[in-house]
Amino acid sequence: MAILKIARMGHPVLREVAAPVADPTAPEIQQLLQDMLDTLEDADGAGLAAPQVHVPLRVALVQVPAERLEQEGEDDGPGIPLTAMINPVIEPLSDEQEHGWEACLSVPGLAGSVPRFTRIRYRYQTPDGDTVEREATGFHARVVQHQCDHLDGILYPMRMDDMAQFGFVQEMQNARRRNTEDQANGQATD
Repeated sequence: MAILKIARMGHPVLREVAAPVADPTAPEIQQLLQDMLDTLEDADGAGLAAPQVHVPLRVALVQVPAERLEQEGEDDGPGIPLTAMINPVIEPLSDEQEHGWEACLSVPGLAGSVPRFTRIRYRYQTPDGDTVEREATGFHARVVQHQCDHLDGILYPMRMDDMAQFGFVQEMQNARRRNTEDQANGQATD
């Protein structure tokens, strides 16, 4: 078990386009995946891309627990189990985009509203070397796009179109709490 150090916004590895993996079954890729899994479990995230752990390769992990889909107002069944994607490729299935709140292990403590395609098709290789193709909507599509952006040197703030919707999670939660309390007390809010 190895918990790897997560690169934070500003580190050059997060701005690089990651290199393709020649052999998904190679022992070093299998070890990287295990270390990334240990790191993701320790950090309690929805996904992790290899550049986030200082490895500029096209490797990412994604997962969407059923509880998270419910929080997002989606009823897609049991959620998306932990999936290792090697050399993933995304294809939008329409021009429709939707804003949604995102956070990132490489941008700790912050969150922002990011436009993402609502429907995508994505293809990737598994750790066994097989090729898988899937379609995704909603939060599932958002998580895949977020992780694949890491492979292209893009962090979610670079996708934002309204920086007024970017800030520290704690401050935004405090503001919502105050707003809710003010409304409950019958006070006008901004």
